[in-house]
Amino acid sequence: MTVLDQIADAIGADRILTGTDAAPYGKDWTGAYTSTPLAVLRPTTTAEVSAILKIANAIKTPVVPASGRTGLTGATLAQDALMLSVERLNDIYDINVDGRTATVGAGVILSTLHDAAEAHDLIFPLTLGARGSAMIGGLLSTNAGGSNVVRYGSTRGLCLGLEVVMADGRVMNLMSALHKDNSGLDLRNLVIGAEGTLGIITAAVLKLRPKPQAYATAMVAVASLSDALTLLYKLQDETGNGVEAFEYMPRSYIDKHRQLFPNVARPFEKDYDVNIMIEVAATQAKDAIPTPDGSLPVVSALEETLGAMLEEGTVLDAIIAQNEAQRREIWKRREDAGEVAFFGGVFVNTDVAVPLDKVADFEKMLTPGSRRLTQMQTK
Repeated sequence: MTVLDQIADAIGADRILTGTDAAPYGKDWTGAYTSTPLAVLRPTTTAEVSAILKIANAIKTPVVPASGRTGLTGATLAQDALMLSVERLNDIYDINVDGRTATVGAGVILSTLHDAAEAHDLIFPLTLGARGSAMIGGLLSTNAGGSNVVRYGSTRGLCLGLEVVMADGRVMNLMSALHKDNSGLDLRNLVIGAEGTLGIITAAVLKLRPKPQAYATAMVAVASLSDALTLLYKLQDETGNGVEAFEYMPRSYIDKHRQLFPNVARPFEKDYDVNIMIEVAATQAKDAIPTPDGSLPVVSALEETLGAMLEEGTVLDAIIAQNEAQRREIWKRREDAGEVAFFGGVFVNTDVAVPLDKVADFEKMLTPGSRRLTQMQTK
């Protein structure tokens, strides 16, 4: 029997795609990375994932796990390998309002979880441009950061428990909802970010947070990244760490965005080298209930802080969204980042993290012609 015959006997032939049915899975969102999987497997239960991996492990057939295939790095290339898609592991098993947790399958689409949490006035705070197709399994496997990482942390910090099927088919049940668990090795956090190399995530227990009652969103121009850091800390102090998003967009990004999306206006009438997208969220009623003149306290607080920094010269320009349409316009500029990166010209795709106070130095190292960049290349 072939490996596909064995898998069909174990989980059913209807779970297996081959030939033209499997072809769409041979490329990712970018279209730049193509392969021909031996087959695409779409199990519906953890037991079926376990059965697949037991068979593949016994005859040494490689397996490539896949979720929404929305990445930019070709991570789901599966040439002559079995691609295991978690798309059918898409149940939301529980929204625990009192415990503020969600228990979900790895194939749940991020936006679906957002909707399920919002129905209970809660949020799963991870968000990114691909939220309509990215799945929980892939987000955990890559430890995705998303646009709200400044307030809520990366995916690792939003996960309490995992269910993982290891390469030999054994199921590792780490589905704890405990916020404090010092019962042994932290296997959960070892698996998160491992990109499927240590096992395939099939389910997770995730943290939910209170839904913000209002937002203040702005585009701000500053003279330097050092001034941007000053701005971030000032806003954190003034809002009680209410800054949810703080995204740096250099002039080159704005220019490329305009080239790809010519109908989108520039953020300011004048061009600036350092542009920052800011969003502050209010979770307390006192900051979200309109005053008699109709203004929102959270928006007024942002206006006052930015106004004072404009007078100081730390802030060069600022535009604050006055309604949801303007807020979404600002967010679209950020959420188009995938298109800008991949289709905006030649680029090197990396995911580099440095301490906040070293971001400006790091950018200088990347500047073409930089002496320090040359030194890095020759080491």
